Amino acid sequence: MIRLKNKDVPRNCLKMGEFENDTERSGLMRMQNLVEKERTELPVSDKDWTLEKQNNGKKQWKSAKRARKRKHRRRSMAGFTIIAVLALLFLNRNGIGVWGGKRYTGKDFGIKRAVSPVDFNHNGKDDYADILAGAKEDAKNHPRYDGTYCQGGYPPDDVGVCSDVVWRAFKKAGYCLRDMVDQDISRSPWEYPAVKNRDSNIDFRRVKNLRVFFDKYAQPLTTDINAIEEWQPGDIVIFGANEHIGIVSDRRNSEGRTYMLHNGGQPNREEDCLGSEERAVIAAHYRFDASAVPSDVLIPWQD
Repeated sequence: MIRLKNKDVPRNCLKMGEFENDTERSGLMRMQNLVEKERTELPVSDKDWTLEKQNNGKKQWKSAKRARKRKHRRRSMAGFTIIAVLALLFLNRNGIGVWGGKRYTGKDFGIKRAVSPVDFNHNGKDDYADILAGAKEDAKNHPRYDGTYCQGGYPPDDVGVCSDVVWRAFKKAGYCLRDMVDQDISRSPWEYPAVKNRDSNIDFRRVKNLRVFFDKYAQPLTTDINAIEEWQPGDIVIFGANEHIGIVSDRRNSEGRTYMLHNGGQPNREEDCLGSEERAVIAAHYRFDASAVPSDVLIPWQD
């Protein structure tokens, strides 16, 4: 095949009107047609072929990269979904009610709420309601679990243990549980075997001492968690070998058992734990009816 270049076309014959006869015109037209055909039939150079191969490779690489990203996003979304579901299950199990589940109270089971005959601080609310409110405030504050000894006896609001829930609840009702316990220890120290050296800054924060005090001055109640009508908001419960204490909430589970307001370092301080493996042993259950307590035992809170 003869290959023609642009230089093969006569420079003086570029315009069709400049030909002297039809023979020259037709010859030039054939020559131009051959040039155009030759151009279209030229093979792709090695350089062009390499570039084309590189371009195709880049397209394939980008396509694979996009596919990997899509796969990674799908995996990430699946992992996030699993974590979210597990978190929701955990929160719901601990009574936070993220799915808006029904919150049961005694009314749902025909249980009339107990009302104390005493309003010790004269705030218009009976003692049981005040004790419940104080325990709920402590649960809302969510103090960090820390039993460090505090000079003066009272830890700051953001620090506490299980027994701190109780004295804070009694404070809401107008009682100074620290002074009440300390006074009783001073009057009858033999009744408090856990007290080796009397110390008003810590004795009232020890569950063993509270067990003695409530045994003497509170109304003892059933430890059968299935006797749901006997469990009332503001009641006091001691667990295990006098090692944990809490206040009964006004909230109940679907079976009518009450929740507990307590601080064991757990995430949710209002918890459905009665009968759980950790709180299986209930040592004592009380109701503090101040009308049945000698007046000289009751000491008001002083700010």
